[in-house]
Amino acid sequence: MSKQIRVDFFHDVICGWCYVLSPRLRQLATEFNLNIHLHAFALSATREEMVGKFGSMKQAKQTILGHWEQCARADDSKRVNVEGMRHQTFEYPFSTPGLVACKAAEQQGGVNAYWYYFDAVTHAHMSENRNIGDLDELAEIAGEVGLNKARFLDDFASSERQAEIQRDRKLAQEYGVTSTPTLIINKRWVVSGALDITALRKILKEIATKV
Repeated sequence: MSKQIRVDFFHDVICGWCYVLSPRLRQLATEFNLNIHLHAFALSATREEMVGKFGSMKQAKQTILGHWEQCARADDSKRVNVEGMRHQTFEYPFSTPGLVACKAAEQQGGVNAYWYYFDAVTHAHMSENRNIGDLDELAEIAGEVGLNKARFLDDFASSERQAEIQRDRKLAQEYGVTSTPTLIINKRWVVSGALDITALRKILKEIATKV
């Protein structure tokens, strides 16, 4: 077997480009010996932060859906439902609830459960246009991926989840990560944005010759 390549994947649940990138990374994990670590990186951690960034929650949604349109064009499977979200009446969600939920999933099933939950919650957000800012919805998604909902809710409520997110933020700062998605490969090479799978494969092949 080829030497293992470590990939640190910094992501947000409200990041359309992370939704686009994740299946490409899964495909590459079948081709290379990848040791993948997932890390939460909140683009807008709170409602107040989102309002401060965009001016209002209405403007936040309008601007972000413009980004969704770009993601929809880039998504390999054409899963991004821009118009569906445009017609939803709930406020566009901020980052923290969904990221805490990913960490709660990890408590039950480790990194695999984290990644499956991340994929499920971003799909719920960007394809099914569900309100992933709502705890009941997040718990429902947990049940859909086979997690125990009662334990999920207990783990979600633990203050340790916030500490875990802060540790991820500190690690991001150490690597100089400022946006999502960002991949740190073998703790040295930085790959920002949702590169297409051909470009990512080329990068991994080059790195594989150096490890």
